[in-house]
Amino acid sequence: MRPTDLERVAVPGRPALRGELLLTAVARPDPRSDSYRGALVRVGPDGVTAWTHGERDTAPAVSPDGRWVAFLRAQGSDAPQLHVMPSAGGEPRRLTSLPLGAGAPVWSPDSSRVAFVARVAEEGRYGTGTRPDGEVIRAEAEAPRRITRRDYRIDGEGFIRDRPSRLFVLDLPPAGELGSEPVEPEPLTDTAASVKDPCWTPDGTGVVVVAPRDWDAEETLHSDLYVVPAEGGTPRRLVPCPGTAAHPAVDRDGTVYFYSTEFDGLDAAARNAGLWASDLDGTTPRRLTDVQTVDCDPACGPPVPRSGDVLVAVRHRGAVELRGVPRDADGATLETVPLLAGEGAAVRSFAADGDRVTVVCSGPTDTGEVLLVEADGAARVLTDFSAPLREAGVLPATEVTATAPDGYPVHGWVVAPEGEGPHPVLLVVHGGPFAQYDRGLFDEAQIYASAGYLVVLGNPRGSAGYGQAHGRAVVRALGTVDADDLLALLDAVVTRPDADADRVGVMGGSYGGFMTGWLAAHHGHRFRAAWSERAVNAWDSFTGASDIGWFFTGAYVGDDVAEQRRRSPLTYADRITVPFAIAHSEQDWRCPLEQAQRLFVALKATGCETELLLFPGEGHELTRSGRPRHRIQRFEAVLEWWRRHLPLS
Repeated sequence: MRPTDLERVAVPGRPALRGELLLTAVARPDPRSDSYRGALVRVGPDGVTAWTHGERDTAPAVSPDGRWVAFLRAQGSDAPQLHVMPSAGGEPRRLTSLPLGAGAPVWSPDSSRVAFVARVAEEGRYGTGTRPDGEVIRAEAEAPRRITRRDYRIDGEGFIRDRPSRLFVLDLPPAGELGSEPVEPEPLTDTAASVKDPCWTPDGTGVVVVAPRDWDAEETLHSDLYVVPAEGGTPRRLVPCPGTAAHPAVDRDGTVYFYSTEFDGLDAAARNAGLWASDLDGTTPRRLTDVQTVDCDPACGPPVPRSGDVLVAVRHRGAVELRGVPRDADGATLETVPLLAGEGAAVRSFAADGDRVTVVCSGPTDTGEVLLVEADGAARVLTDFSAPLREAGVLPATEVTATAPDGYPVHGWVVAPEGEGPHPVLLVVHGGPFAQYDRGLFDEAQIYASAGYLVVLGNPRGSAGYGQAHGRAVVRALGTVDADDLLALLDAVVTRPDADADRVGVMGGSYGGFMTGWLAAHHGHRFRAAWSERAVNAWDSFTGASDIGWFFTGAYVGDDVAEQRRRSPLTYADRITVPFAIAHSEQDWRCPLEQAQRLFVALKATGCETELLLFPGEGHELTRSGRPRHRIQRFEAVLEWWRRHLPLS
C-alpha cells in the first residue's frame, strides 16, 4: 500500500436494518476534491447497490414501520441536513436548513416523528450576524467571547459554549404533503446545557438524552440521563450516572440501558465503560458488567436490547467483539458474556432487527465489511469494499508477545515487508494512552511496511482492552512501565532474522508522540531517529492550553508542577541527540501547537538535528480524518524522513 492508495480505502458507517432492508453509508477519501465522498448503499445477499447519490450521505435510519429512511446529506461545504425518502425508493426530501447542520436522526416508535440534536449558534456568531448593509459578519469580526469556565472548547469542533447542542423533534408530514422546502423546527431544550445521544421512550411521549450533571450548572465530567417531553417542557433527570454516560437505549418494558464509566471528581483516567440498567422511574442504576474485565466501546453505537440479552461491543486484547450481556447480569465478567461476532477482528458498529444482527467489522485485510448474523449464530460476509485495497497489496499482521522486566506480559503485532530482510524496524506507539491497536487493518502500518520497514505495534500498560488495572497502571507513572513494555516488545522483535537490530526508529502521535520524545531522551541509544507528532511534550503548559488539560493532566500526572516537569519530554530535551522530526497541526486544540514549538526551539538550542512540519487548517485528528491531500503529504513526509535516517540498505 502506497500513500496514494489512500483513495482505495472505503469505510462503511453504522448500519440500519429493518426487515430485508439493510443500509449503510460508505465513505472514501477523494484527493481530487480533497474531501470525503460517499452515499448510502443497500446491502443484500446478492451484493451492494447504490441507494442514494449525494456527495456525503450518512447516518441512515429506517422507520419502525419500514416505510421511511431518514439520513443526513451534506453538499459542498454546507453542513449536513436531515433528509427523508420512501424505503421503496424515490427522491429524497430535505427536512431541515439549520445554519450549523443537523445530527443523526432517531425515529419515534410510531414512525411519525424524528428526534435529533443540533448545535445552535448564539445570535451574531457563526454566520448568523449581519451588518446594517446586509453583509454577513465574518468570524474574525465577531464580538469578543466572554469565557468563565475551563470547558469552553473541543478539538475538532471549536468553541462550544456559544453554540450548544440542543434537542429537536420534527413531525414528519403525511406522505402526500412532503414538500421541497425545509421546515423550521424549534429546539426543545434550552441553551444552558448541551445534550447528546437522543432515544425515545416506548410510548413516544419523551426523548431520553445525555447531559452534564445538574444540567451543566458547573464544570463536571459526570453526566446524567434526562427525559425531555416530546411536546416541550422541562427536562427531568431520569438516571444519576456514576461517571460519563453515553448512548441510552430504552427497551419496550421500560428498562433503560446505557454505557457509563465510574469515578469520583475528575479522576476519569482509564476507566472501563460498562453496561448499566435502570428503570424509567429513575431507580438506582446497576452495573451489569464487571468493572475490571469488560470495557464496552460506546463509539460502536448504543446497546441493543433483545429478548434475552443486550448487544454491546467490547474491547479485548486488540479485538472489538460483539457480545450479548444477559439482561439479568450483575457484574458479569468477560468470560461469562457470550461472544457473538468479532473474534480476531474489530467491530466498528452494529444494529439488530429481532433475532437478525448486522455488524460492520474490520479485519487484518480490510477497513470494514458488513456481516449478517442470523438467529443460529451463523455469520455471512455480504460486502467486499476493501477489494481495491487488497489489489494494491495488504501485508499480514503477526501477533507477538514479550515479557517486561518485572515479568508482566506484553502483547502486540508485527507487520513485516516482503522479502527475507533484515529490514529496518519502526516502533510505532499509539495515542491515548487508554486506547488500543486493534485487529483491523491499520493504514499507517501497511504503508510503512510496504515501503520496506518492519513495523512493531504494541499495547503496553496504559492501553485499553486488557482490563482496567492494565489501563490505570500508568496513572501518575507515565514513562515507567509503559516504556518498559514497549522496549521489551522491541527486544523480542529485533531477535527475528528479518529484523535489523542496528536500524531502529521510533514514532508516534499524541501520547505516542509523548512516548517518542520520552524514549528518545531516556533510551536514545536504541534508535537512529525519531518522528513525533501532535505530542504532549510539556505537561505544565498542556494543563492550560489543551481543551482537556484542566482535568487530564491532574488525572494522569498530578497537580504538582515539579512532577509535571519531571514527566515531560521537554525537560530532557538536552538528552535527545538522535535526529528528531516534529509534526503538528496548526489548529490542534487537544495537544496545542505550543507543545511542538517549545520542543522544537529547545532542540534547536542544543544543536540536535530537528525540523518542524506544520499542517494548516488541521486539528488533532489529521491522520484519521484530515484532508485527504494532507494525509497523503504526511505519509510522503514520514517516508522521506525515514529514507534519510533509516535507509533501507
